[in-house]
Amino acid sequence: MRLTLLYASLFLGSGIVLLVIVLLLVFRQPILITFKTFKPDLLQPPPHSGPPTLPALPAPLPHTWSATPTWHTVRALFAESAVGLAVMAVVSTVLGWIVAGRALSPLRTMTAKARRISERNLHERLTLTGPRDEITELADTVDGLLARLEDAFETQRRFVANASHELRTPLAMMRTSVDVAVSKPQPVAKEVTVLAGKLREGLDAADRLLEGLLLLARAQANGRTQTKAVSLSQLTASAIEVRAQSIAAKNLSVENRTSEIAVNGNATLLTSLVDNLVDNAIRHNEPDGWLRITTNTEDARTHFTVESGGAVLDQSAVDLLGQPFQRLGTERTSRSGTGLGLSIVAAIAAAHDGKLMLRARPEGGLRAEVEL
Repeated sequence: MRLTLLYASLFLGSGIVLLVIVLLLVFRQPILITFKTFKPDLLQPPPHSGPPTLPALPAPLPHTWSATPTWHTVRALFAESAVGLAVMAVVSTVLGWIVAGRALSPLRTMTAKARRISERNLHERLTLTGPRDEITELADTVDGLLARLEDAFETQRRFVANASHELRTPLAMMRTSVDVAVSKPQPVAKEVTVLAGKLREGLDAADRLLEGLLLLARAQANGRTQTKAVSLSQLTASAIEVRAQSIAAKNLSVENRTSEIAVNGNATLLTSLVDNLVDNAIRHNEPDGWLRITTNTEDARTHFTVESGGAVLDQSAVDLLGQPFQRLGTERTSRSGTGLGLSIVAAIAAAHDGKLMLRARPEGGLRAEVEL
């Protein structure tokens, strides 16, 4: 629209200037009118007898007069020029819209492709074709930026996965050493037993952290491999059954409203998504609290929601929970947690073309909704 208005304004400005120049020329210079007249000689009787004859007509004589245009003539000329200018203004606006659309068409193509590209498909490129101009240079620059981003993301994912794998070996050696030291036949001091128990707790936490990092790297790298129809209600029922002891320990009231909705995705990752959401709702709940799990379909999108009670939370802090190692203060920090649960859920949702939405409930507690 801005380019069309610019084109039309330039045309109108040029047309007005041209019209003014024409009118000035008409005012300053009189109109020359030239016409020709004939002056035939009178018929003369011939000197000899006989019938009279007509003489040949002479050549026409040119006559020229100068006439200054009247105000009526100038006004008529101005009116007709204004009408022509208005018609051409409409035509120039239409042509300007068409030209602007063609000029911006490559930018629309680039915008549409760039919107589809995320960290999940950084391998895609704009690959804009056409003559070498500023627009194709911009597209090539964006393609180069995407290539550098893809390399950076791949490097990060490989580092996380490789580091997690490499750390498992020394942790296993440490656990074995502790078990061997405690299981020796000679009497073991009480302090050593307590220390061994604390070491095992630390090793268990490290194992969970590494498992979470591996799962996060897998979800970010290639979360859509080996897809099939997965029932969210079955995954929910299994997650609740496995955690029955933790639920009973806090005397939680569980309301499972999931329906038989199947989504197409990676079964292992979707199982981890449900497990992490249920774990989060149990771990950060209050005694004698409640949690509610629901599923519904809207506009061909599946919504899996886990709500839980608890203290009133700050929404600005809740918005950060989808990032790794983010917790809500000491009251929501658990020694068994790794700070990766909701970030893993967000990564798995993104791998399935979805998203995680976290909302602080006005009455207290958290509402975690995954759209797939």
